[in-house]
Amino acid sequence: QVQLQESGPGLVKPSQTLSLTCAVSGVSITTANYYWSWIRQPPGKELEWIGSIAYNGNTYTIPSLASRTSIARETSKNLVTLQLRSVTPEDTGVYYCARAETISTIEGDYRGQGTQVTVSS
Repeated sequence: QVQLQESGPGLVKPSQTLSLTCAVSGVSITTANYYWSWIRQPPGKELEWIGSIAYNGNTYTIPSLASRTSIARETSKNLVTLQLRSVTPEDTGVYYCARAETISTIEGDYRGQGTQVTVSS
């Protein structure tokens, strides 16, 4: 059974870097033709795709966040990471990781339960 579990600090101060980890079990993140995505939902707003890392290590990021975002993976640990630099209160929300068959989508056949991130001093 495929499972995804996000983890990271619940509170981040403005201008700092948010670092999240998605631990994947039940399938290798190098399995062909899957993309491992980061998605977030600010309070009162819709889900937003942040970016993805493909089975082959290629990364993709929404242009509006590209300058602040890094997505990487540790294949030996089967996990995917997200770093979001210079955070502001607008980066507050629930962050999810998901498995998808393409990029630029909030849809996926598996998604973690999400982790709340609050940006506040």
